Amino acid sequence: MPPAFQPLTPLDEAWWRLHAAVQTHLDACVLKRESVASVDALGRVLAQDLASTVDVPPLDNSAMDGYAVHAEDLPALAQPGGVLTVAQRIAAGQVGVTLAPGQTARIFTGAPVPVGTGAVVMQEHTESAGEGAVRFTQPVQAGQNIRRRGEDIGCGQTVLSAGQRLTAAGLGVAASVGAAHLPVFARPRLGVLTTGNELVMPGEPLPPGAIYNSNRHTLMGLAQGCGAVVSDLGIVPDQLEATRAALRSAAAHHDLIITSGGVSVGEEDHLRAAVQAEGELALWALAIKPGKPFVFGRLRRTDGTHALYMGLPGNPVASYVTFLLLVRPVLSRLAGEGWHLPRPLMLPAGFAWPKADKRREFVRARLGDDGRPVLHPHQGSGVLSSAAWADGLVDLAPGQTVVPGDLVRWLPLAELLQPAMASRQG
Repeated sequence: MPPAFQPLTPLDEAWWRLHAAVQTHLDACVLKRESVASVDALGRVLAQDLASTVDVPPLDNSAMDGYAVHAEDLPALAQPGGVLTVAQRIAAGQVGVTLAPGQTARIFTGAPVPVGTGAVVMQEHTESAGEGAVRFTQPVQAGQNIRRRGEDIGCGQTVLSAGQRLTAAGLGVAASVGAAHLPVFARPRLGVLTTGNELVMPGEPLPPGAIYNSNRHTLMGLAQGCGAVVSDLGIVPDQLEATRAALRSAAAHHDLIITSGGVSVGEEDHLRAAVQAEGELALWALAIKPGKPFVFGRLRRTDGTHALYMGLPGNPVASYVTFLLLVRPVLSRLAGEGWHLPRPLMLPAGFAWPKADKRREFVRARLGDDGRPVLHPHQGSGVLSSAAWADGLVDLAPGQTVVPGDLVRWLPLAELLQPAMASRQG
């Protein structure tokens, strides 16, 4: 068991140690892959590079509704007033015939330009010149309003990279090169276990001394938002043997198990001892506020492999913050992405923070109308309503005080939940 007064681990060191431990874990196993329909792949992580087998666009095509003109007619159309005969009409999905000099083709956006085309003139720069003819009211330049074959994507080009989390735009790119199915990594299997004799589920009667289990809902919601396959492992009583049994069962079926509560040094906190008995303890106690009580380790399986384990504090805000800062990057790596850490923005403070703490603090805030972070008035680690109110965290260094206007590190909630969009670390 760690000593009662073990030095606290700085967050940067904790990130480094977590990264190393997770990488060692992945080196010992193979991430499972599967093929899914492209339309169902939103948020999944691509398991191999995707190369195009076609040019996009496949042919030179019109960028406008208008008129295709022959290359030989461009000198005559360099000045307004030129007139050409309309010889054909080409809609999107149709292929016209070769365009002859002195002729123009009525053409629509996306339609392939006919052979011989030197430019497309938008219809707003034309007018009728009588039956079957059109006059050009603006100078025409060679190549205008033509999208060239392969202008977006060339055949053989890598369009999406392995390890990339698929966005709506990424799925559109995959569809544009004809990929109906995509190879992706299997989603991490995450089990959520909550501990405490005082916990009851919402909807049940609330006995004296009991509280409703809010951490279960918060952690499961966060994990589902991260794309994990989440299992509710229920509430474990504050008993060592019951805790060990629950961890053994969870390790057999999950890649990562997270718990809330029971990781401090109280007489009823059994998780640290249970993890040591069922595996090994690698990291304990962080120099952050909220979130000091924290456990990371591994749990043995009967086949000799291991599941990862992360024990979060029981206080609701501390549990929420440690998930955002520590669990999310681990889940990203288990999903097949790189190691992604949040990247702060530097913004002028809209608040004062006169009393510094020895630990690194993450205070709940939201952006005011002037774009400056303002704090929730109650920063206690049990005030979960502050997390629901906030749209980000202010990251305060140990010993940092703040007066309005000072630059502070601002972590938007979207950045904390989607670190793949942020800086790439490792």
